[in-house]
Amino acid sequence: MALHDPAAPPAGRWQFWIDRGGTFTDVVARDPRGRLHTRKLLSENPERYRDAALQGIRDLLGVAGDAPIPAARIAAVKMGTTVATNALLERKGEPTALVTTRGFRDALRIGYQNRPDLFDLAIRLPEMLYREVAEVDERMSAAGETLAELDVAGARRTLETLHARGFRSLAVVFLHGYRYPAHEAAVAGMAREMGFTQVSVSHEASPLMKLVSRGDTTVVDAYLSPILRRYVERVAGELGEARLLFMQSHGGLTDARRFQGKDAILSGPAGGVVGMVRTAEMAGHGRVIGFDMGGTSTDVSHYDGEYERAFETEVAGVRLRAPMMRIHTVAAGGGSILHFDGSRFRVGPDSAGADPGPACYRRGGPLTVTDCNVMLGRLQPAHFPRVFGPAADQPLDGAVVRERFAALAAEISAATGGARTPEQVAEGFLAIAVENMALAIKQISVARGHDVSGYLLNCFGGAGGQHACRVADALGMKRVLLHPFAGVLSAYGMGLADLRVLKEQAVEAELTANLLPVAAAALDRLAAAAEAELTAQGVAPEAVRIARRLHLRYAGSDSSLLVEFGDSTAIRGAFEAAHRRQYGFLSHDRAIVVEALQVEAAGGGEAIPAPELPPAEGRGPDSLPRLETVEAVFDGVRLPTPVFDRARLRPGDRLAGPAIVVEATATTVVEPGWEGEPTSRGDLLLTRVTPLPARVAIGTRVDPVLLEIFNSLFMSIAEQMGAVLEKTAHSVNIKERRDFSCALFDGAGELIANAPHVPVHLGSMSESIK
Repeated sequence: MALHDPAAPPAGRWQFWIDRGGTFTDVVARDPRGRLHTRKLLSENPERYRDAALQGIRDLLGVAGDAPIPAARIAAVKMGTTVATNALLERKGEPTALVTTRGFRDALRIGYQNRPDLFDLAIRLPEMLYREVAEVDERMSAAGETLAELDVAGARRTLETLHARGFRSLAVVFLHGYRYPAHEAAVAGMAREMGFTQVSVSHEASPLMKLVSRGDTTVVDAYLSPILRRYVERVAGELGEARLLFMQSHGGLTDARRFQGKDAILSGPAGGVVGMVRTAEMAGHGRVIGFDMGGTSTDVSHYDGEYERAFETEVAGVRLRAPMMRIHTVAAGGGSILHFDGSRFRVGPDSAGADPGPACYRRGGPLTVTDCNVMLGRLQPAHFPRVFGPAADQPLDGAVVRERFAALAAEISAATGGARTPEQVAEGFLAIAVENMALAIKQISVARGHDVSGYLLNCFGGAGGQHACRVADALGMKRVLLHPFAGVLSAYGMGLADLRVLKEQAVEAELTANLLPVAAAALDRLAAAAEAELTAQGVAPEAVRIARRLHLRYAGSDSSLLVEFGDSTAIRGAFEAAHRRQYGFLSHDRAIVVEALQVEAAGGGEAIPAPELPPAEGRGPDSLPRLETVEAVFDGVRLPTPVFDRARLRPGDRLAGPAIVVEATATTVVEPGWEGEPTSRGDLLLTRVTPLPARVAIGTRVDPVLLEIFNSLFMSIAEQMGAVLEKTAHSVNIKERRDFSCALFDGAGELIANAPHVPVHLGSMSESIK
């Protein structure tokens, strides 16, 4: 695929924007004439190439696999990679030793008191990433008093022992080291002199309070950075002098030499969020929900003027206290398997994957969400890539899908006593999948106080366009955007991203008039350091944008909110507005605490203006070039549905739903009541033109589809109640051990739904209500 881009790179030089995913590697390249090209390669294909990203570059430059890459022809390579994520998931990082304050060797293993699964009788402690722990005599108090001097000779002997045992990666985590780093710095200096090749210290990796999460983050950095560095060096070695940048988890690019393990966990998905935001902004939309639906899962994200980040997360059983894009993943994709358990329909969480894949893939796979779309005529085998069968040259198998749904419909009718057609069964499962995805979006928007009805749904990923209108309807949203590069938007986002530096400093003091000048001076120091890092990476000083923010919370609680720095009135007003929006209440009798300062410096991103395509002249709805007209099922009715080739549509064309739009990497379904319009930028904008019918109450007859949908809704309410209680509580028993229960009851005090909280409360709660 090639599109002209007026903002071309220097004459004769290419840019490459790459998302190296777990299954596929996507490449978007801008050639010297300003045209954009795409490639999609398997990330692992050792018979053909050593590295998919480098092979994509070679393919587009026309360079043989054994020939060196001509660095002089490349302006920049911008990459996101799952190398660190995969190493963490598979526990294949560098053998790492932890050095900590004497008496605290087991602090990270003990961790917090929280129990992720309250009903698990066999409690499994998370696997530690470090192989060995060594203690050093030293101790600082929280107030900065030296309780025990650093035993320099003892520390040296400890490091020599670890070095002799073969360790070359070291994590140094001392009590209160985030605020008083002298002891950590001294031990790190000794370790580097001794030949340790990776030394991560907590006051650099995570300079914030909380020993456990700070320590975990430091260990992750020591565990992953060597793996990442070897990959970066291999890529850089083949690219020679070409500029190489990597995407960090917080959504900013950085020079390859500054790329660290702790910042690489969401490297690829962060590019998708940047692509989602920037393409929506270029189309004139500032409030956006990102909807990235693939084969196994769906990633959703929220944007309202600034990137949303989580500052304490858990990934693959490991706690991390480092800024990451707030991305919520739900196990609902095109390959999610359909289940009927005798009384209700369920979709996922298990997936058919790529092998065997859905039933229609001709590999004997189970029925999935993709098969629902084939059964209902929303996916047309004639307009889907012919890559199936033994010779990889056959279309999707519609016959086996119809046969399997007919058998399932008979099984459901026998179990429930109600007759259902195969189409009704497929629509029921599809409704549940849509509700699961809508609930995921509610968790990152409605549950956090945002009304999404006025937002744009920016849809990308291979399966998103088939469900975008229905997901939007479930949320009351009225506009959906599909970019021309929606299938490779994470890679496209690499090209649109800024270089970014985030700096943080712990404060832990009450917000008072006396604190503000001190905070302002500290923010200025952080800003100067962040700006210096950006300019060292080639960003012009006048292009650097600085944002100064505070992490604030009520005294006694653990969950902070991020607000812009300003005068005392503005800071308090912003905090109270954010707290009321997210949690629904204020505590005027509690002091506000400044937990930490944050500075974000950004700049150096490229403007990539899209072309202005000429409008179609005099083409009415009946004169649009259609490939054919097929029959598809919408809300139980079989309707004639035109099929359009997206490449042949022009600005000004209007597609009235129902309609199907096909392209090389995706299929988009325009539902009845919706209208599709190609824009002058090449986007496809879907708009609801017919208001949704008013919702009506259901009767007493149990419907297995509505049963599952309302079960999900009621569970979601109970879980959201628990999340608010956990984040705003003073008690350690509540905020860590989750010693509470939240549930929903009817007017008679009977239990409707309960979140997975302490069951003993639930046994008495109904009686108490009655």
